Amino acid sequence: MRQRLIIKVCGMSEGENIRAVEQLGIDWIGFIFYPKSPRCLCGLPSYLPLRAKRVGVFVNETKENVTMYADRFGLHYIQLHGTESPDYCQALLNKGLRLIKTFAIFHPKDLERTSHYTGLCDYYLFDSKTREYGGSGKQFDWNLLHRYAGNTPFLLSGGLNLYSAPAIRAFQHPRLAGIDLNSRFETAPGIKDVERIRAFHSKLRGSDE
Repeated sequence: MRQRLIIKVCGMSEGENIRAVEQLGIDWIGFIFYPKSPRCLCGLPSYLPLRAKRVGVFVNETKENVTMYADRFGLHYIQLHGTESPDYCQALLNKGLRLIKTFAIFHPKDLERTSHYTGLCDYYLFDSKTREYGGSGKQFDWNLLHRYAGNTPFLLSGGLNLYSAPAIRAFQHPRLAGIDLNSRFETAPGIKDVERIRAFHSKLRGSDE
């Protein structure tokens, strides 16, 4: 039996919705601080998770602003979704921040970029490639990840939905650490369907226990 997968729900914005999702036993909750995203968190919500880890998502943001948001929102992880360089990551690491770097995957060569970030990130996140920053809501070919031989654990993202649990259970990789849920579990941008997440959580966790 493999290690219990981290379940991250990303792109949340409303206090009571955050509270309800956390109560399902979700491990990480993500907040997007990218102004062009329809899920951008513009202000402090009425509730922030107390048990689930808080993840802040940024796209080519200044290091000063990332540090400010990390302090204001009590972020446990910084997820970088842009073209942030290894030197940029090192600077945040020097400030004591823990990092997740996102890589858009379409060709095997897309995995080669991960080697430049070795030792700088706690996790990678592998997502579908799009023209804009952020996820596409579509799944990429997970078979490409069998070419990933790095030591940094990763989260799987891109088009996961209520019916993805069997495919996730069937996918085997020694560095698979968790999954990232977003647009396919919403009633509106930034508002998650709690019952849909509950059903998915039950299906996936049943395989871990």
